[in-house]
Amino acid sequence: MTKKITARRIARMIMLLLISIFVGVSIYSWNAETLVGNSMPMPFGIGVSVVMSGSMEPELGVNDLVLICSRETYKKGDIVVYQDGESLVIHRIIEINDDKVITKGDANDVPDSPIRPADIKGAYTAGVPFLGIVFLFLKSPAGFIIMLIAAVVLFEYPYLKERKKDLQLQEKIKEQIRQLKDENPEKSLQDENDEND
Repeated sequence: MTKKITARRIARMIMLLLISIFVGVSIYSWNAETLVGNSMPMPFGIGVSVVMSGSMEPELGVNDLVLICSRETYKKGDIVVYQDGESLVIHRIIEINDDKVITKGDANDVPDSPIRPADIKGAYTAGVPFLGIVFLFLKSPAGFIIMLIAAVVLFEYPYLKERKKDLQLQEKIKEQIRQLKDENPEKSLQDENDEND
């Protein structure tokens, strides 16, 4: 019983930690996107993005969640993310010439317009197919609200459950006291008289 309760507490704490991290990163990202115009903030040189087109198929598909890490240098063949206006582009480097980098989607016929090395946010490090759907939903206003509600429920539910148990225990004790008084009416009458004196 105790191991089960401990496991639940640990699971609840892990969920709360993950929700807290996600909410914190969401607020940070929203500020960066809204106030600075940075479509993919990279705290500690790490960012997460969702593939929105099939230009990198078969390597990366639509709705894949990708982990991006910044580097000092990039080389030909690296899959990189750069910001083009307000959009993010994830394509492969096909050529590097002095201060110009040329990229192209694996499924595209023509290369992109040249970019500067400074425009590159980071290189593709890892990805999870289709997990981007969940990520995009959680970043939406509805998803954000659901995350906040989940956090409140995770905090409040155990407290309410414990409160209910306490109330049930109190009622049980009161019932036992009533039964004892009913069994010994003379004793309870004597107690009341003693209290009144």
